[in-house]
Amino acid sequence: MALQARLSIAGRVQGVGYRDWAMATAQRLGLDGWVRNRIDGSVEALVVGEDEAVGRMIEACRRGPALARVDTVDVEPVDLDVLPTGFTRLPTA
Repeated sequence: MALQARLSIAGRVQGVGYRDWAMATAQRLGLDGWVRNRIDGSVEALVVGEDEAVGRMIEACRRGPALARVDTVDVEPVDLDVLPTGFTRLPTA
């Protein structure tokens, strides 16, 4: 069964290419899910995949792309009935 986690990433993470970087990183790791900006200035992501790949994504999100400054990454396990396919960008919420 796939590991599922919702990430809330805070810091200077909007306007620095974080979503594009997250999409590329997730796709490289073979993950499904999505990424979006939040109105409060954070970035939120849902990642679904093999345990090791999800762990690598979480660690990568703690660093982010070159122009980002990540202060915190909160990880919340989730248990979805319907799993996403592919990795997409959602509208700001």
